[in-house]
Amino acid sequence: MNEKLIEAIKLLAKERGIDEEVLFEAIEEAIVAAFKREFSEAKQNDNVFAEINRETGEMYVYEVRTVSQVVDNPKMQISIEEAKAIDPELEEGDSIEMTIPVESLGRLAASAAKSAINQKLRSAEHSRIQDEFSGRIGELASGVIQRKDSKFVFVDIGRAEATLTKQEQVKDEKYNFNQHMRFLILKVEEHNGRPVIYVSRSHPNLVKKLFEQEVPEIANGIVEIVSVAREAGSRTKMAVASRDENVDPLGACVGQRGARVQSVMDELGQEKVDVIEWDQDPAIYISNALSPAKVVRVDTEILTRPDGSRDQNARVIVPDHQYSLAIGRAGQNVRLAARLTGWKIDIKSESQFRELIQDEFMSRFTVADEDGSESSQILDQDESSPNEEQYPDA
Repeated sequence: MNEKLIEAIKLLAKERGIDEEVLFEAIEEAIVAAFKREFSEAKQNDNVFAEINRETGEMYVYEVRTVSQVVDNPKMQISIEEAKAIDPELEEGDSIEMTIPVESLGRLAASAAKSAINQKLRSAEHSRIQDEFSGRIGELASGVIQRKDSKFVFVDIGRAEATLTKQEQVKDEKYNFNQHMRFLILKVEEHNGRPVIYVSRSHPNLVKKLFEQEVPEIANGIVEIVSVAREAGSRTKMAVASRDENVDPLGACVGQRGARVQSVMDELGQEKVDVIEWDQDPAIYISNALSPAKVVRVDTEILTRPDGSRDQNARVIVPDHQYSLAIGRAGQNVRLAARLTGWKIDIKSESQFRELIQDEFMSRFTVADEDGSESSQILDQDESSPNEEQYPDA
């Protein structure tokens, strides 16, 4: 080993993002493993270690032997005469470190050392990936598509490769080789002894994190993202609120001429994003959530079940010409609004609502009329009975 190899190790450590001391220790451990593999009689000797000079690259292998009057195992013991020739102060029972020529390891040992070094590098790399990305769960990662199969898309996210599963992909979204995209880091799990980073393109928090990057008011906490409801690849609704009365949350998120929201939509493949204002009044919040439809009236009702859970129901009245818009294609608008607000939403057009009121009124009138008829019959019976009793011969 020489100075050029030392430089190569330091460069490798820098490229892999690994502490160079970890690599030196890996090589030292590999040399010890190689020594024991080459010399079978040394397998049971735990007192073998290697040392590399970090500056010159000089490498030394040592065996620790015990000074003994009688040498039964030359690999673990040294005679007292040999020991005193090295150091006159040594006595029986003392330990001495004996240098072993590295050249004696041979090709087999060098191959074993290389294998052990690679394994150590992989282990160090796995640990680094596990530590780094476990702390980034829920954050964004920029990546480049490397390859894909029927189930997975594999993404280069800089210092590691990430996996995009079928469940986290967006329907109809294309993942082409060398395509740059941004992903949400979901989790890091270990499979077959190596960490696997899972990312998502369909998670609602991807939209949230993209807005945090685009909107300084969100990043610094002035504007808060209260809730996000998303149908990936099609449409997202996001409710925002401002902690500063002088800051318009909608204007901050949309940006001048819609630049900020358009930037997010571009990243999402032109997925539509509705930014609506959160309100502590459920009726106003629900009305806002049904945008772009205009709402005439919202009636809310909260029912508490015996188990303590609550049903939050809202009846929304919209103009007849706004009914289809409020419902949305295949019910998407009202479905997203319900998920965004946490309320069950029943939408009625004004004409449907009038019919409902009329039906309820007529139902009450009919019941009242039936009750009146029954009362008359009872009254007639009551009036005739006394006469029969008073005039039995009539």
